[in-house]
Amino acid sequence: MEPRPVFFVSDSTGITAETQGNALLAQFPGFSFRRRVLPFVDSVDAAARAVATIAGEDGAVPIVFVTIRDAEVAAVVSTASGEVIDLLGAHLAHLEQFLGAERTGTSTEYHRVGDLGRYHDRINAVEYTIEHDDAASFRGLDSADLIILAPSRCGKTPTAMYLALQHGLRVANYPLTDDDTPGHLPDAVAPFRDRLFGLTTTVQRLSQVRGERRPGSDYASVPRCRTELRQAEKLYRSHRIPYVDSHAMSVEEMSSVILTRMNLRQP
Repeated sequence: MEPRPVFFVSDSTGITAETQGNALLAQFPGFSFRRRVLPFVDSVDAAARAVATIAGEDGAVPIVFVTIRDAEVAAVVSTASGEVIDLLGAHLAHLEQFLGAERTGTSTEYHRVGDLGRYHDRINAVEYTIEHDDAASFRGLDSADLIILAPSRCGKTPTAMYLALQHGLRVANYPLTDDDTPGHLPDAVAPFRDRLFGLTTTVQRLSQVRGERRPGSDYASVPRCRTELRQAEKLYRSHRIPYVDSHAMSVEEMSSVILTRMNLRQP
């Protein structure tokens, strides 16, 4: 089946359109899609160019997800030659009625710097997380909001970076290795047990991921992966460290679980 074209049209970065649109498309796993983002469609002229771009798409009728706040600009995009799904229009109209006020019609601060204090906190969190990636540093470990434990290649780094960038959390991560005494918390992180969260995965998945990095190595062998995962999960259980199986979860899903279970969600 030929992939169906999908456009995400936004008056800003397109992040919201992509996130919401992809969440809807995920409910149709039997289809394949060819995706394209058209950001910063914030004027009638830009909307006309977007409509022309969509009209030039070959193949199946495209799906067009739209997040545009200005009603006039959105009206132009609604004429596009495809199935246009306005992800904001009906909700904004509902809020206008409920609040008794009109929308601004302009791009909001949602994807901009906004509060400079929070922005700098987030940058600092990213810098901290980079410094403390894979036990590269133990300096200032007592100021970590979270410390992720896991055998190598279970997803520690991308999860830590996502939590830092998206949620402004200072996250350290520590790889569990053969050098660590089985069943004992590593000395560096033992004082911070209440901030520890573990990751695990399946033996097959870990072997596959490691094999892509070091083909044919003992590091990627099934017996080695099985042993490391068993020891890690035993450690989590014996020290009552919450953990999650990462093999079938996205970074966003794992992060949401961690935020909830560690009570790290911020207002």
